[in-house]
Amino acid sequence: MLCSMGRDMSMEVRVEAFDALGKINVVSEDILLQTLSKRVLAITKEKRSLGQCPAEQFEILASNVAGVLVHGLEDEFYEVRKSACHSLRALTIISAEFAGEALNLLMDVLNDDSMFVRLEALETMLHMATFGHLNVQGTHMHMFLGTLLDSNLLIRSATRKILKLVKLSNIELFRLSFDSLIENLEKHPQDEADIFSVLFHTGCNHGKFVVSIINEASEEIDQASEGKLGFDSARVAALLVLAISAPLSHGEHVCSIPPRIFSYAVTLLGRISRALTDIMDQNALLAYLSQCSISTTFSATDLNIRRGEPCLPVANIEIPNDTSNEIDGSTRTSLQQEKDGASKLQSWTMREPLELAAPLGGFQVEVHDEVMKPINLILAKVKDIWPSIHSGFTNEVLRTLRNLKEELATFTSDSVGTIGAVAFTLQYLQVIKQLAKVWEHFLPAKKLCSSGLGELDLILGKLDMRLRELRSRFTGLSMEQELQILELVLLTCTLRLCKVEICCHFATLKKLSTTVSRVESILKSATIEPTIFISEVGKLLCLNETSRSEASCNPFKFKELLKHFSLSQFVLCGRLNQIKAELTIPDNDSENPLPFVSRLPVGIPCDITLHNTSNENKLWLRMSMDDESTQFVFLDLNLFGSSDEVRKFTYVAPFYKTPNAISFTLRVCIGMECLFEGVLSVKKYGGPERELTYLCQEKEVHLSMIGEH
Repeated sequence: MLCSMGRDMSMEVRVEAFDALGKINVVSEDILLQTLSKRVLAITKEKRSLGQCPAEQFEILASNVAGVLVHGLEDEFYEVRKSACHSLRALTIISAEFAGEALNLLMDVLNDDSMFVRLEALETMLHMATFGHLNVQGTHMHMFLGTLLDSNLLIRSATRKILKLVKLSNIELFRLSFDSLIENLEKHPQDEADIFSVLFHTGCNHGKFVVSIINEASEEIDQASEGKLGFDSARVAALLVLAISAPLSHGEHVCSIPPRIFSYAVTLLGRISRALTDIMDQNALLAYLSQCSISTTFSATDLNIRRGEPCLPVANIEIPNDTSNEIDGSTRTSLQQEKDGASKLQSWTMREPLELAAPLGGFQVEVHDEVMKPINLILAKVKDIWPSIHSGFTNEVLRTLRNLKEELATFTSDSVGTIGAVAFTLQYLQVIKQLAKVWEHFLPAKKLCSSGLGELDLILGKLDMRLRELRSRFTGLSMEQELQILELVLLTCTLRLCKVEICCHFATLKKLSTTVSRVESILKSATIEPTIFISEVGKLLCLNETSRSEASCNPFKFKELLKHFSLSQFVLCGRLNQIKAELTIPDNDSENPLPFVSRLPVGIPCDITLHNTSNENKLWLRMSMDDESTQFVFLDLNLFGSSDEVRKFTYVAPFYKTPNAISFTLRVCIGMECLFEGVLSVKKYGGPERELTYLCQEKEVHLSMIGEH
């Protein structure tokens, strides 16, 4: 019945039919194979001759089933083709033979006119690879690897994820894959981190091939080290990433990569570490490269890793759900092959970080506690939705972020450091949410109505505010983590400068310059390699300050910078503390207002609890009335005890602007000056010198004139 509906006159019915086909769990392999052939297969005829079903019933069944999936993949409507691709995803798990035949059709689908259909085909192949049913032949490789040069970021990203899983049968196919990744890197340099990650994972799965290629290319790498080519060469950088993966190969053979190669790789430490955040942090990578550079031989057995488990995950994957064009709700898994040939899906969150044995100078990668692991998994998923943001799938991105926020709400650890990490991650999700909303305004197909510019300015303001909170309300961030936040600040400034219609370019340029100065300070102190985006922003800013011409402030030049930006994966380690406040007004509500005399000051009793503040913090009470008149009162923390983790006190704040009214309501909250911000150009007397970030929700204070309450 479902197969006959796959040929229905209605496009909507055909889509539903293929969606339903994809939910079938049990079906004969012969029937499955028949769906891929428009002619009745010999094996099916044989079953009829053996009397396994009545002839009339067979004729009906065969005519309904024959080639139904082929018809779906060739349908005139892309929605039907996409649904047919999706239905293959579940069916390929049932039968390896069916998966092999379906792969031939999927390779043809990679030429489809619709980006959505091509992406669905790749995601189906990714699903097949996850369950060990993707067997890419040499005849497929050119078609498959051609998608690495697709103009769409989502397509390229999906192809690279498949490459992490594919086991290549010979060195020729490995060489072809490597060359295609180089071509991808040269054509789309913004993909560098993801390409390096694929090279590293692929190298770990093909150690012998890596050794062979590096030995052949060692002279080319040596020339680069002598300045003849330079490590800026995409090919040389890729060779270095490939080379350092060999010692971690799953094989037991001794790695014969020349130790000097690992010394060369140290010059690309920052760029490589950004690509390997799912494996090790920058310090771990440096220790690993240092050890390898002084060893004549090094093998996987030198690592303190449990026998029978891969030292690195086989793949970093996501399986999209049924929602159209959606890549959220992803599941990260690593496929671990057991000795009996069975496949076991092992949760990514259960993978232990690498531990280097004592011979590596006692170095050990920090192991997060059981709550930090899923938090970092959520942050990894945030990185994975960048292609969707870049391509303008804003609704899908917002849905993903909502799901991640709900997942974050399930964490119940009472650890202070963990509470800070959860709060930070929640705030980071808010930043990405605003970034996604802003980004769609910069897509080529986006046409803004007259009110659109005001909307963009409003969203950029919210993005600025969220980033201020990230920078100022959390202590314990490493320099590398601060650098990632600053890169987002640079991006926000760049987005503002892209739009001619948005005012305050002078203030934005000043903020950009201040942020770049802080970035340069971090890069010098921590010897971190800047991203391409950070480097290009610095170059353009230098040009702007040198020339002082209108051309150097050209919005189109700033818009060119956007193509260099790619969201880096945020990894939390160590303890994060959130600076926050709790404010209550005791014994006050609309039924119990505070008394006041018009035009005379009134004291507002405030019970205040501060968390993780120091005496260097500048805190202010902000009190506002409905007419938007505002008064600030400075809280001198030196008067309220030492810089303890938690300190409580009662403070009576004077409010001077009591109106000539029977009653009124004040809105009170506590704000903290952002000391990294520039001094405000317009400052009211007695108020803060810089922008505030607020540490608690506003509280309403009800007041009534004496004799009236």
